[in-house]
Amino acid sequence: MKQPFPFAAIVGQEEMKRAMILTAIDPAIGGVLVFGDRGTGKSTAVRALAALLPPIKAVKGCPVNSEKAALVPDWAAGAGKTTQTIPTPVVDLPLGVSEDRVTGALDIERALTNGEKAFQPGLLARANRGYLYIDEVNLLEDHIVDLLLDVAQSGENVVEREGLSIRHAARFVLVGSGNPEEGELRPQLLDRFGLSVDVASPTDIDERIEVIKRRDAYETDHAAFMLRWQAEDAAIRAQILRARKTLKKLKTPDSSLRDVAELCLALGSDGLRGELTLLKAARAYAAWRDDTALTRGHVRAVATMALRHRLRRDPLDEAGSGVRVTRIVDEVLG
Repeated sequence: MKQPFPFAAIVGQEEMKRAMILTAIDPAIGGVLVFGDRGTGKSTAVRALAALLPPIKAVKGCPVNSEKAALVPDWAAGAGKTTQTIPTPVVDLPLGVSEDRVTGALDIERALTNGEKAFQPGLLARANRGYLYIDEVNLLEDHIVDLLLDVAQSGENVVEREGLSIRHAARFVLVGSGNPEEGELRPQLLDRFGLSVDVASPTDIDERIEVIKRRDAYETDHAAFMLRWQAEDAAIRAQILRARKTLKKLKTPDSSLRDVAELCLALGSDGLRGELTLLKAARAYAAWRDDTALTRGHVRAVATMALRHRLRRDPLDEAGSGVRVTRIVDEVLG
C-alpha cells in the first residue's frame, strides 16, 4: 500500500494547508470544511495530513485510543495496561454509512456463539483523539448529521439500545470536503466546523505543470519521490510540536480580544462561537510563527477562514463570503 502524498509536496492551496496545520496545533479549533471543485486536492490534503501528524500514546488494545489505563472503558475487555505509540487516527466516514457502523452496536457474532452481550465499537471510537474525515459532506444523510452534531458537542458517544448502555470518549477533529455544485450544507453542521476554506484549480500555467509533474513522480517513482519530501514533512511536523508548546505560553492582550469582538459584531455572526474560534485560530497561528503574544496581524491572517461560513446571507451583496469578510476586516482593523 502506497504512503499518502506528502503534505509538503502539495502545490499551492496555502489557505487549506494553513487551516489543516492550525487544527493540528490546537484541535479545539473545531475542524475544517474544504469546499471546491473536483480534482483540487481536497482528499489528498487530508490523507497527507494523516501521515504528517505527530504520533500519540495509547493503551495497547484500547478501541478508543485511551491515553492512560485508567481511562479505558469498562467494556473494552481486550485492552492491556501498557501504552504504545501509534499514528494519529484519521478515519473515513463513507456516504451511506449506517448508524450502527458510526456509533457501534451489539456484537452479533459473540451474542450468537457465546450468548453474551458485547459492544462492537464503531467509527467514532476509532476516531477518538484523531480526525474524522467526511468526503462529500454535503450529501451526508440527515440522521447521521444529527448524530455527529450531538457527539461533536458533547465529546462523548452514547449508545442506548439492544440492551446495551455504552458511553465512551469521542473527541475528534471533523474534516469535511465537498463540491458546492452538489448541494449546500445544513446550517447546524456548517456552524460546527471551526474553519472553512474554498479551493479552486490553479489558473497559473506553471503551477498546473508543477502539480502534474509531482503527481506523476509520486505515481511512477514512488520511493524516490517520498524520500525527496521526507525532510520537509518532518520539518513541518517538528514545527507543529513546537507550536503546541508555544501555545501554552502565548500572551493574549485585551486589545486583541477587542479586535476579535468588534470584527464578529461588524460581521453580524450569530452567537459567540465565531469569536471563540477566531481567537483559537489566531493563537494557533501566532504559535506556528513562534511569536510570544497575539497581535492584530494574527487575527487578520485567519479571520476569513474562521468567519466566512458564519455570515448571514445578504441577497443584495453578490460578493462571495470570503470577499465580504476581507472587506469588513479592512474596515474594522484598518
